[in-house]
Amino acid sequence: MTRCWIALGAALTLVGCAHSSVVLLPDEEGGHGALAIASSTGEGDATIVSDANMRATLGSRPSVRPLGAKGLNSSEAALIAALPPPAKSFTLYFQEGTTEIRSESTMTLDAIRAEVARRPGAEVQVTGHTDTVGSDEDNDSLSRKRAAEILDALASQGFSREMMSAVGRGERQLRQSTADNVSSPVNRRVEVIVR
Repeated sequence: MTRCWIALGAALTLVGCAHSSVVLLPDEEGGHGALAIASSTGEGDATIVSDANMRATLGSRPSVRPLGAKGLNSSEAALIAALPPPAKSFTLYFQEGTTEIRSESTMTLDAIRAEVARRPGAEVQVTGHTDTVGSDEDNDSLSRKRAAEILDALASQGFSREMMSAVGRGERQLRQSTADNVSSPVNRRVEVIVR
C-alpha cells in the first residue's frame, strides 16, 4: 500500500514538474499502478496509462507514448534521484519457545545492521511472531521478547533506540497456517523493515 502512495506521489509531483505530462514509473518491486487522465475539456473518454515507463501528455487531447531514448527530462530525473531508497524487509527465525535466533539467521542480522548503517535517518520496524504452540498470552509475551531481543542487538551496535520500534503479534499473523499447538519453524520469526 505504501508503495502505491509513493508511486502516485511521484507521478503527481512529476506532473507539477513537467507542467504538460505525467510519467508512470515502476515501483521498487517492478510493479506499477495505472492513471486515468481526462481531457482538459472534460469531453470524451479518459486516457488510461497502464504500462510503466510511459509518458502521457496533458491537455485537450491526452496522448500516451513510451519514454523513448531520452527517458526522463532533467527535472524528473532529479526528483527520482532525490527519493529515498525503497524499504527493505528481513526475516529472522528463532528456536522454539525462546528468544534465541537460529544459526541460519545470524547472517540476516548482519545484513540488517549493514542496511541500517547505510541509511542516514533510517527507521526500523521490528515485529515479533510465534507459532501456535502455547497459550495466546504466552505467545504474545514471547513475540514481544523476540522483537525486543533484535532491537537490543541493533542498539548494542550503536543504533539509536529512537529510530526503532518493536511490537509483538503473537500467533495472530502466521506465515504458514497451522492448527493450534503445532510447532512451525517458519512462524517463529521476527520481521524487520528498514526504511
